[in-house]
Amino acid sequence: MVDFTATLPRKRMGAGVLLLDPVGRVLLVEPTYKPDWEIPGGAVEADESPRAAAVRELAEELALTTPVGRILVTDWVPPRDGRTEGLMLVFDGGTLTPQQIADIVVPEAELRGWAWCTPDEAAARLSPLLARRVTAAVLAKTDGTARYLENGVTI
Repeated sequence: MVDFTATLPRKRMGAGVLLLDPVGRVLLVEPTYKPDWEIPGGAVEADESPRAAAVRELAEELALTTPVGRILVTDWVPPRDGRTEGLMLVFDGGTLTPQQIADIVVPEAELRGWAWCTPDEAAARLSPLLARRVTAAVLAKTDGTARYLENGVTI
């Protein structure tokens, strides 16, 4: 039997985590491999659930083992620049305690550092697409809903 799925391009899927400090600022990370900042997270690997990817990325990027809660945002991103379409999910990572904040360690090869950002500071550091996604995630967390986006725009 021929496996026709082997020739199909694999869709992109990413999982990020919204982490807040006690005053409501968003935790952003600064990658070494691109100019824009991001929320913690990354690509979902083959045979990995998005939630498992979010947990793994928190451990890899920040040395955090904080629980990952509900989905705040599902964002469909159209194909672009030789990339397939994809789904990007943002999970609720909750509000970090002072001890969790003190325990953060970033891998120097992957991240330059991290920072707490207000919405305006986050918008200045994130790509426009990710800024829209993070804004939607903060709103979803605040009002107890989930948001569906297409290319960062609430539908």
